[in-house]
Amino acid sequence: MLPWQRALRPLAALLLTAAVAVVPAAAASASDSAAPTSGWNDYSCKPSAAHPRPVVLVHGTLGNSVDNWLGLAPYLTSRGYCVFSLDYGQLPGVPLFHGLGPIDTSAEQLSAFVDKVLAATGAAKADLVGHSQGGLMPRYYLKFLGGAAKVDALVGLAPDNHGTDLDGLTNLLPYFPGAEDLLKATTPALADQITGSAFLTRLNTGGDTVPGVRYTVIATKYDEVATPWRTQYLSGSGVRNVLLQDLCPLDLSEHLAIGLFDRIAFHEVANALDPARATATTCASALS
Repeated sequence: MLPWQRALRPLAALLLTAAVAVVPAAAASASDSAAPTSGWNDYSCKPSAAHPRPVVLVHGTLGNSVDNWLGLAPYLTSRGYCVFSLDYGQLPGVPLFHGLGPIDTSAEQLSAFVDKVLAATGAAKADLVGHSQGGLMPRYYLKFLGGAAKVDALVGLAPDNHGTDLDGLTNLLPYFPGAEDLLKATTPALADQITGSAFLTRLNTGGDTVPGVRYTVIATKYDEVATPWRTQYLSGSGVRNVLLQDLCPLDLSEHLAIGLFDRIAFHEVANALDPARATATTCASALS
């Protein structure tokens, strides 16, 4: 091993450690999409008049279709939604920890999954809710793969819409020759999410949004992964950017908690999915 390669290993380990913050601690105990999903991924579910669109949940980097949604999926199904979740971005020989493949390829997987859900439910459109990369990746589907015609709303929980510097950690990459090439070769999605990547440049050129889709971003100022946290916000028509601490100053959730169990965030998701019946989100929403 060359000296620079030995030096690179600690940096790569740090990057991976930071990324692992998006993975629920229970990941090791769950299986892939065959695991019990407590009422969601029921392809016999038919959307109601109150909730006419199925909800597709899109996990984050190193997440999967079950563990990422053990909190939010039951929350939505108990409120009458037809809820579905997918695995995407799998790498050969890497079980459970998904969302690592090229993001444009993952968007193609999302496209096929949305088509499957729409065919099963008979709905004309779906709503998408994603955590971290799961809030970013669908924007490629909407912009480049025809998804805007099939989606009414995209709700992102701590999405890294304009990339992340991992609290400045990625700024060290230029000091390690070959580091970015290594990330691209081994974990393409991590490279795609670094601020200034070719993927993000293409995605955000010409504007953050596409016509006809409602966008909601739910962020926390304590995010330690999608940083700086303000870069999560979108601009354009049909956008609502929400900071949890504006709703409840006592909410201390960081990147992982906002997607896993923060019921204040969940309440805002429900408001975004059904704005006509939205109710004020406050600290008390944690008890709802």
